Amino acid sequence: MHCAKILLDRGDQVIGVDNLNDYYDVGLKEARLDQLTSHENFKFIKCGIEEREALAVVFSQEKPDRVIHLAAQAGVRYSLINPYAYIDANIVGFTSILEACRHNGISHLVYASSSSVYGGNTSMPFSEHDNIDHPISLYAATKKANELMAHTYSHLYGLPTTGLRFFTVYGPWGRPDMALFLFAKAILKGEGIPVFNKGQMIRDFTYIDDIVEGVIRVLDKPAAPNADFDPNVPDPATSAAPYRVFNIGNGSPVPLMDYIGALEQALGIKATKNFLPMQPGDVPTTSADTGELGAWVGFQPNTPVTDGVAKFVEWYRGFYDA
Repeated sequence: MHCAKILLDRGDQVIGVDNLNDYYDVGLKEARLDQLTSHENFKFIKCGIEEREALAVVFSQEKPDRVIHLAAQAGVRYSLINPYAYIDANIVGFTSILEACRHNGISHLVYASSSSVYGGNTSMPFSEHDNIDHPISLYAATKKANELMAHTYSHLYGLPTTGLRFFTVYGPWGRPDMALFLFAKAILKGEGIPVFNKGQMIRDFTYIDDIVEGVIRVLDKPAAPNADFDPNVPDPATSAAPYRVFNIGNGSPVPLMDYIGALEQALGIKATKNFLPMQPGDVPTTSADTGELGAWVGFQPNTPVTDGVAKFVEWYRGFYDA
């Protein structure tokens, strides 16, 4: 929704594709869609990205020039419960996207990767030039697979692809399975909140408006081959093909307890905290080096958590009359 609004406001024509599945509240998804449907340059097509024949028809009929691919089965913990959903959406679905782009002359594919690809890495901040061969969740493995698949299509077919490794995105209209959403709902109901790893977690929380700004700027600057790429010392971040990956994070990691504190301040309510062990597939710390993104498009996220959380709470109270 957020990216579509920016594109529409600047005069682009936008075709939205989503299957509106019930992984979380369909009503919230429809409310997001309602923010767009009145715009004359917006068209919505209900279709799952894993439905390759239907998706191929969408591309052949609508003839898009560029593609922003943000559809996926997200979430580390859910991948432990329903792994096949991740294969269907993130592997089969991404293949459908790549094939549709290949056969329809798409000039640039921008897709969402994830900070989860860094897996067991402990060198901070995470850099695109780091090796990422040790994922610790199936979700992370599917996102690394997406980057490898994109590179293959960039190499074989000259399709410019750019992957953006999102770092803990939050803000208005977000997913109800994310911590901020779950915490706000529980606190307002007077319930306790689960705090994993006994609160000893650090995340590079990134506000949605910064994510959108980065996505749009990257969309407008298609990936290009790195003329200095050395196959004897291959750089994971670039290629001799038109392929790039970038971190997109706030660049200022925040302890989880400070994040919760910002939410308590915005709500005006203290939370009852239930401290729990680390969950399988989770990592204690994430931190984004966003220097490459800044050098490429002249932008790096920088919204303070206190400001972003306050904006989320304002939206949440208004949307849910809470």
